[in-house]
Amino acid sequence: MTQELVKSARQLLVIGGGYTGVRLARAARQQGLAVTLTSRQPRPSADGLAWLPFNSNPEALALPPAAALAGTTDVVVSVPPEPGLGDPVLRLLGPLLRELPLQWLGYLSTTGVYGNTGGAWVDETAPTPARAGRSQARLEAEQAWLASGLPVQLFRLPAIYGPGRSPFAALRAGQSRLIHKPGQMFSRVHVDDIVGCLLHCLNLPREQRPPVVNVADDCPCPSSETLGYAAHLLGQTLPPMERYDTIAASMSPMARSFWAENRRASNLLLRQRLGYVLRYPSYREGYRACLAEEGAAGAAEGRAGGQSPKSPGSAT
Repeated sequence: MTQELVKSARQLLVIGGGYTGVRLARAARQQGLAVTLTSRQPRPSADGLAWLPFNSNPEALALPPAAALAGTTDVVVSVPPEPGLGDPVLRLLGPLLRELPLQWLGYLSTTGVYGNTGGAWVDETAPTPARAGRSQARLEAEQAWLASGLPVQLFRLPAIYGPGRSPFAALRAGQSRLIHKPGQMFSRVHVDDIVGCLLHCLNLPREQRPPVVNVADDCPCPSSETLGYAAHLLGQTLPPMERYDTIAASMSPMARSFWAENRRASNLLLRQRLGYVLRYPSYREGYRACLAEEGAAGAAEGRAGGQSPKSPGSAT
């Protein structure tokens, strides 16, 4: 049987059709997989994507019909756990998933489960002293999935960026903040490398899939470095530098939690053992690609609206 026929027999279900999920679905279709996504709200099929309902809110509970999932061989879960309730997909769809001929289930988690390491590197064997709150909930969801008996593989993700989720719009609008915290390091990954890693692992034999994989680029660094490069690409000046310790009290709890942890995520298992080649080894290649794609999208919108596209330095 040819590789194309093997792929055509695979049916991928993406539970949580958000930013990463949609990007994954489009790439999987290009590789010949049949793909279905879920959404909280009804969505018409468009751009060749098929949608099913999944809403765990008791007041608007909506589950995909079992018949619509028949034959599903692969699943990606990108839905976050719910406070006090655990993982909604496992809770509400677990019995149905166990009835499917699943060959692989990828669960998208976070490198936040490693806690604060003071900037030290973490690999998949590192302890997971997750902080109370969102990271602890993710760790508990990981454990529940691994204990489910399903063919689960965990993917721990750092900060995600990509077209439409880059620094350029905020820089153009004068809304960026250049924050300095001595020694602070962040890992990040381009959305297309998440997609590439997932499809790479989906196609590996089960015995070659490690249970946990960090998905990050090669270049953890301070956020001031990445913002400086983005400003360089736009030919814009940076905003005034602000010291973290002088502005922390004015930040939201979410922002403070983001800055409270300092670590570098190792991708050696992904690259060396699994043989995945990063499309964007650092933010430099990734930001250039984002700028090009965002520019192309803006030009297309301008043509559709009968307007000339905005110049790279204009306000958005």
